[in-house]
Amino acid sequence: MLPAGPYALLVELADGEGAEAFHAELLRRRERGALPGVREIVPGARTVLLDGIEDGDGRMSTGRDRLSGDRPAACDRAAARDRLARDRLARDLLSWDVPPLRREERDAVEIPVVYDGPDLAEVAALWGVGVDEVPGLHSRTAFRVAFCGFAPGFGYLTGLPERLHVPRRATPRTRVPAGALALAGPYTGVYPRPSPGGWQLIGRLADPAPALWDPAREPAALLGPGTRVRFVPAHAPVAAQAAVPAQATVAAHAPVPVQAAPQPTAPVPKSRTESG
Repeated sequence: MLPAGPYALLVELADGEGAEAFHAELLRRRERGALPGVREIVPGARTVLLDGIEDGDGRMSTGRDRLSGDRPAACDRAAARDRLARDRLARDLLSWDVPPLRREERDAVEIPVVYDGPDLAEVAALWGVGVDEVPGLHSRTAFRVAFCGFAPGFGYLTGLPERLHVPRRATPRTRVPAGALALAGPYTGVYPRPSPGGWQLIGRLADPAPALWDPAREPAALLGPGTRVRFVPAHAPVAAQAAVPAQATVAAHAPVPVQAAPQPTAPVPKSRTESG
């Protein structure tokens, strides 16, 4: 556990599954009222940030005291209270028994998708299956949003077994259309808006597509951390699409030539410094 300022802790886990399990346990305890004094919980690829740790009186005093112009001695006392609250929580967390993550479809957000992406045939080959088997294998998976990053509303979904993990494309696309369903490493993601991207595109959201990010909605992200997700195959003409060249399929959705991207693309995080 690492201090992240006077009233925040960054908890590093051994792997992504451990981070998800720890995040789920934090949410369960907060829902039961057993995690007082933590204002924000932010998961990453292998980390969880606990921010806004309050002291025993429900205060985060350092910043407020400094802004109010208190004397140095008062600020020092406030900072000491904050550190004590942070360190006390760190000791408590070390004593937790965190159960393994349970992958359930209960209360899952269902998202209809058409499996006709330009990389469908390539993904099928990597999986060692026929193109028509990809929708079933993918949609039978119980997904969970591990964390968000890259763009507003972009969730990194986990759940695919290791044998179905695929590499990023060797050459990223300069433009991936909004609603594209994509795979990279252990993650599944849906692009909330047009952007460059190097993930394998296997489909797209079916019309009418839900808004993945809506600032006027609370919460703004449809797929926030911890959300369970199930993809539902819609009218997917996968057999016909298998014979269509990848570049032609991309052009049908977004008429932009496939070429190397000169700007950042959606990352596949490997450490806490690459989580978004």
